[in-house]
Amino acid sequence: MANTVLVGLQWGDEGKGKIIDVLTENTKVVVRFQGGNNAGHTVEIGEDKYVLHLLPSGMLRQETFNIIGNGLVVDLKALKEEIEMLLAGGISLEGRLLVSNRAHIISACHRSMDGMSEIILGDNKIGTTKRGIGPAYADKINRCGLRMADLIDIENFKRKFIDQAKAYNEIFVRAGLDALDYDKELAELLPVVEFLKPMICDTTQFINDEIAKGENILFEGAQGTWLDVDFGTYPFVTSSNTTSGGACTGTGVSPRHINHVMGIVKAYTTRVGEGPFMTELFDEDGAELARVGHEFGATTGRPRRCGWLDAVATRSAVDINGADQLTLTKLDVLDGFKTIKICTAYELDGKIHKTMPLELNRIGEVTPIYEELPGWESSTEEVRAFDQLPINAQKYVRRIEELLNSTVKIISVGPKRAQTFTL
Repeated sequence: MANTVLVGLQWGDEGKGKIIDVLTENTKVVVRFQGGNNAGHTVEIGEDKYVLHLLPSGMLRQETFNIIGNGLVVDLKALKEEIEMLLAGGISLEGRLLVSNRAHIISACHRSMDGMSEIILGDNKIGTTKRGIGPAYADKINRCGLRMADLIDIENFKRKFIDQAKAYNEIFVRAGLDALDYDKELAELLPVVEFLKPMICDTTQFINDEIAKGENILFEGAQGTWLDVDFGTYPFVTSSNTTSGGACTGTGVSPRHINHVMGIVKAYTTRVGEGPFMTELFDEDGAELARVGHEFGATTGRPRRCGWLDAVATRSAVDINGADQLTLTKLDVLDGFKTIKICTAYELDGKIHKTMPLELNRIGEVTPIYEELPGWESSTEEVRAFDQLPINAQKYVRRIEELLNSTVKIISVGPKRAQTFTL
């Protein structure tokens, strides 16, 4: 029995939702361990397409149990809406969803604060989703946040919510913004609280009990390594640990219970929002990657910036996460290219770097050094085994393994469940 952490090795949008859905066929429990509804995991089943923001991707497997861990920040209204969306689609959640009593709550105060901060930063804005993620995590660190456990005693929740709103209103008024109508917001929240209360429990104990039984646990990360608050392209990062270590702090599971780390790599690279992007393309190749790959953010709808695979950054991500297995997604997007490039080093001030440069604040100034490989110029969408891939596609996969010093175990050649095969 194996407990696996699944993480993105780029800037998110690597296709984690689909791969989690595929892996959960043989998994008892799926646990989200960080982030909030700034994430967007897309899963296509037949003709139906689901975009999940807070719910674990295992929700789409009727026999799978799902947990929102303590490492998340939870927008109560957004969670209820997402649950209702699945219910409307005929997917039952009864007895299959638990929310950690230690997870922190996103309020309207946090969303307003997020938007205000982006306005103040102006040209230096981070490019957040304005969903209140950063301010909620800031309150967590400042030890003044509200947690799901506070919902158990409704009078306690009301008191804490109003105290929090009053403190934020002082900031908003000083900034010339409208104060939050916390009575109205509270009235809207109370039925949501009653809806969610039965799902709140000590998920840490539940997960560890399942591990003791020998059940398979899949730990689902959101965003990607280069958005990690410690290891990412700071300050253009999210507010949580998106790397594999976050699976332990975000769930209360010991590292000794983790058997594998599966790193998800898109066959090229994309990024949404602000911040450095070392292999970004501004030419016809970049436009073609965006067009064929349908590169728009699942959460924001913003167009993704596109570029060739960055083996320098991705190799570093493999090391940070301890990724002993890789899934390569969207290989089919490269089907029409005559030549494909991989960045194997950076040049900065006349020096060649095969690892991330010491001057992290200058990472956006590097010039990528590329290795060119011949494309295969034929469709891979119907391929269901490695030896069915065109020879040049096989060579591309093997070269990625060499550069990243890890092993590709799964390849995805389209958005459907069936367009996936193992090696």
